[in-house]
Amino acid sequence: MEGELVENGKYEPLFESRIAKGRLLYRLFSASIFVGIVCVWIYRVIHIPEAGEYGRRMGWMGMYGAELWFGVYWIFTQAQRWRPVFRQPFRQTLLKRYGKALPRVDVFVCTADPATEPPLMVVNTILSAMAYDYPPEKLSVYLSDDAGSELTFYALMEASNFSKHWIPYCKKFNIEPRSPAAYFSSTPDVSSGRDFSHVKMLYQDMENRIENACQLGRIPKDEYHKHTGFSKWDSSSSRKNHAAILQIVIDGREEEAKDSEGQSLPTLVYMAREKRPNYFHNFKAGALNALIRVSSEISNAPIILTIDCDMYSNDSGSVQDALCFFMDEEKSHNIGYVQYPQSFHNITKNDLYGGCLRVIYHVEFHGLDGYGGPWYIGTGCFHRREALCGREFSKAARNELNSDPPRRTHKNLNEVEESLLELVSCTYEENTKWGYEIGMKYGCLVEDVLTGLSILCNGWRSVYFSPARNAFLGVTGTILDQILVQQKRWSEGDLQTLFSKFSPVRHGLGKFNIGLILSYLPYSLWPPNCFPVLYYSIVPSLYLLKGVPLFPQVSSLWFLPFAYIVVATLAYSCAEFLWTDGTLLGWWNEQRMWLYRTTSAYLFAFLDTMLKLVGCSNSSTFIISPKVSDEDVCVRYEQEMMEFGSDSPMFTILSSVAMLNLFCFVGTVKKMVTQRFVFEYVGLQIVLCGVLVLINLPIYNAMFFRKDKGRMPTTVTYKAILVALSACTCFTFM
Repeated sequence: MEGELVENGKYEPLFESRIAKGRLLYRLFSASIFVGIVCVWIYRVIHIPEAGEYGRRMGWMGMYGAELWFGVYWIFTQAQRWRPVFRQPFRQTLLKRYGKALPRVDVFVCTADPATEPPLMVVNTILSAMAYDYPPEKLSVYLSDDAGSELTFYALMEASNFSKHWIPYCKKFNIEPRSPAAYFSSTPDVSSGRDFSHVKMLYQDMENRIENACQLGRIPKDEYHKHTGFSKWDSSSSRKNHAAILQIVIDGREEEAKDSEGQSLPTLVYMAREKRPNYFHNFKAGALNALIRVSSEISNAPIILTIDCDMYSNDSGSVQDALCFFMDEEKSHNIGYVQYPQSFHNITKNDLYGGCLRVIYHVEFHGLDGYGGPWYIGTGCFHRREALCGREFSKAARNELNSDPPRRTHKNLNEVEESLLELVSCTYEENTKWGYEIGMKYGCLVEDVLTGLSILCNGWRSVYFSPARNAFLGVTGTILDQILVQQKRWSEGDLQTLFSKFSPVRHGLGKFNIGLILSYLPYSLWPPNCFPVLYYSIVPSLYLLKGVPLFPQVSSLWFLPFAYIVVATLAYSCAEFLWTDGTLLGWWNEQRMWLYRTTSAYLFAFLDTMLKLVGCSNSSTFIISPKVSDEDVCVRYEQEMMEFGSDSPMFTILSSVAMLNLFCFVGTVKKMVTQRFVFEYVGLQIVLCGVLVLINLPIYNAMFFRKDKGRMPTTVTYKAILVALSACTCFTFM
């Protein structure tokens, strides 16, 4: 029974929401920027060059088009900062009110390739979830292994044995974090008298066995007889072609499922859905839908946590915090999911690649929360099962999270497993609503975002919670190519949402707050940004080479709005970044990465999306980012040296633009020295070109000075020089 809702005549909420202070001051600043933008637009209109200056007129109109886009896009970004909300759950109030009547929770972890997602890393995430500070009889952890790898299953079996010692150790000494690898890689606090040598030795033994098996590419022969589950694999099984496998490794309902101190263990389930070459499997979305079906027959928890296999739990109380948002009797009825931010443990001091998305998670998502709809980002998210399964919100429905577990029709564990294999077969979803009206949504590269939108379209709202201690910690890319490929997938998927059934513009009108629609647009419109940014990165520099001005003179009053917008927005951007605990060099790296991903990844994302819309491409590749890197790459990453080292077409674009600006800047400096080139007329163009040269210093270094394997490939360097020289030469003689 739930506890009393009031104490001393006063209702105690389970969480509070606080609107950020200083909104009036920011809105005044925002208004001043808007005035500056309008002045720039007016200047472009009333100073259009004469028809006789055809070349300058064309460049001028292109600048006007780019600045129109930048201005409108900036307006969309303001919605994200107009009403930021910060949440605070009251964990102790939840425990006092509900005690042992807390709902069951299912944890879903997905892996797809033991080569790029090492089994040892996967089981550390599993162990951190099993060790949550939560009643074990109400906690179930599911691993979906899309590769159907017996190495991953072997690692899970090893982890299940180790959990019998690890979980009681965690709870006895209340340690954090509860990923063994993360805990032992730090310096454990022994001031409390805890002896961790025994459990560390057990972990190292498990680690050695798993890593030895992975190096050999097979499990030891004597292990095959220790568990009947190994008999499910045969010589014909492969990553893309294998039968369905389902193993309840630990059945929390059985008496023998006890840890070393006689306490119950959480349920642990391994699932490898059937995969055949002639059946499309819908990647991670398909795996999560299979987990939804299987879990509904085993534990049927009303709350589901989805996390990536590299995102270990860093706070054992995260489940209780999330439940505060689902179980408040007055404010929780329509909350469909609670999203935590992504955080990473391998970020360098100055965040070389901008991988932690600091401003997005610490500023913009709070703004989305102010309108009741932050994205579902695919990991670190607690879902209400009924919302995830496609049920529409109804005001008449009760906020009930304590439904009875499913009644098993089979007593024998093997019979239970066999009876559920049909749910994970290739043909189960044929002629059903799975992936379209039920569960994770198909047909988009960012199936998580599309699923979140569908939940909001069904009348639910979402909550964003960024705790002081990171709830989850993962691994971000250490190679520039990986980062850009991932950005391409994200931006392409976000653009696809604009044309989807659950488009925030088309389907959200009338269902979403207008502020929420405007807040979503900056992400959905990432790819089209490539064209104005490329134009601004190339055309002013080429006109500078010819001495043709595209901006007002420095002494003109029209120079002021340009200068104000540039200085004010950059100053605010820097202050915002520093406020989120970033560094000055980290902010500079963020500006560089914004330029790199916009001019390369977003360009390819836009082109691919348009080709798909007109039916010229039907590719739907889902690339798994490697979670391990070579030792040399790691060393250079820690030294904050950008990693190039591949002949990616994205690098060709970046290098060509960088070289073009270098040639233009050097040519301009030469003219200033030899021909008394007047700064007055092209001052802004010189500054813009100079900043682009400065921001591209890592590319020049990689092209001409570095000798390590992370340098720019020679072929890319030659292509870039040829393209840049050709562009400068052709434009000069036009």
